[in-house]
Amino acid sequence: MPTKTVRLPEYEYQSLRLPRGTTRNAARQLLTEHAEYGNWELDRLRLFPDGSRTVRLKRKIIRQVRSTW
Repeated sequence: MPTKTVRLPEYEYQSLRLPRGTTRNAARQLLTEHAEYGNWELDRLRLFPDGSRTVRLKRKIIRQVRSTW
């Protein structure tokens, strides 16, 4: 029986740094805009003791399949 190769999705990442004074509402609005218009999804969020945040977003890389006629 032949084996079937499964391709795992590939992702691209974008990092954002939100300064200490950024409110939760402003951070939520920024991340919502990235999700709606850029198809990004939250991968990781780090909250530092000084109040700043580092956000890592990811989205799938969609590759065109080359067809032969």
